[in-house]
Amino acid sequence: MTPDRQPAPAYSAAARPMTEAAFRELYRRLRDPPPEAGGHPRGALHRLTSERVVAAAAEVRCGLSVSLAAPVETRAGPDSPQPASHRMTAPTTRESVEHGLAFARDRFAMNVHGDTDSHLDALCHVMFDGELYGGVPAGTVTPDGAGALTLDLVSDGIVGRGVLLDVPRLRGVPWLEPGDQVTAEDLAAAETAQRTTVGPGDLLFVRLGHRLRRRTLGAWDVTRARAGLHPTAMTFPAERQVSVLGSDGNSDTAPSAVTGVPFPVHVLAVNAMGLHLLDYLDFEALAAACERQGRWHFLCVVAPLRLPAATGSPVNPIAVL
Repeated sequence: MTPDRQPAPAYSAAARPMTEAAFRELYRRLRDPPPEAGGHPRGALHRLTSERVVAAAAEVRCGLSVSLAAPVETRAGPDSPQPASHRMTAPTTRESVEHGLAFARDRFAMNVHGDTDSHLDALCHVMFDGELYGGVPAGTVTPDGAGALTLDLVSDGIVGRGVLLDVPRLRGVPWLEPGDQVTAEDLAAAETAQRTTVGPGDLLFVRLGHRLRRRTLGAWDVTRARAGLHPTAMTFPAERQVSVLGSDGNSDTAPSAVTGVPFPVHVLAVNAMGLHLLDYLDFEALAAACERQGRWHFLCVVAPLRLPAATGSPVNPIAVL
């Protein structure tokens, strides 16, 4: 084992179960003010300035592009009871393709916020105590669509400096086991071990090894058990002032670390801090490329679909090293 891959405890003292009262106090500490009180209508994306985008582009060295998305799942499984649907609509069995012009056509549909496919959560995705991010009433989301904080906020994409923190690498294991929790101390230790820094406006990606475990051991019911961040770990992106948070899981552990509050990291990230979340990404190719180059930061381009009034989108983020 190399010196910068010292194993960490699988369940540190800071990752013990959290009471709802303690969680609500953390929520109050991390919560951004509403726009009328000095908050930002686009959430943490206000930190992603044009100057920071230019600086991120200037760091491209070899021009290697790497996808951070997993292939879309179209077969049902333990973590995908409602998989995406992809079917051919042409040519039909009655159409001839032997002579003249013909077109192949297909149709695609998916549950955006499932537990398998890579996707982005808009700021209207998480409601807590009757409110969205910035105190926007939850009633702005109706059966006809969302009326505020929608995917339209990122219609021009998200481009900036990405940083990958590899927690299994830090601990000297291939992946974290379901139920394991990442702390703020883990993130800071990974930052140090990888000789990188996370700064204002960055897109922070946290590798748990979820995809590697799934490919190696097979799919499982992630609603019952999955690795993720402990709620107190959100002090790290808050202090570093990042603009986006992504994971190869969905950032939350299962079962929840907070009694009475499912998905506490979603509540803190999206609802309190205004962070767009990227869920169920795939970092295996990126981690290998970063290891080879000895560099864990890169230009990152995230281009969601143009879906009006939507709460999220399938996405294929691209890292350019």
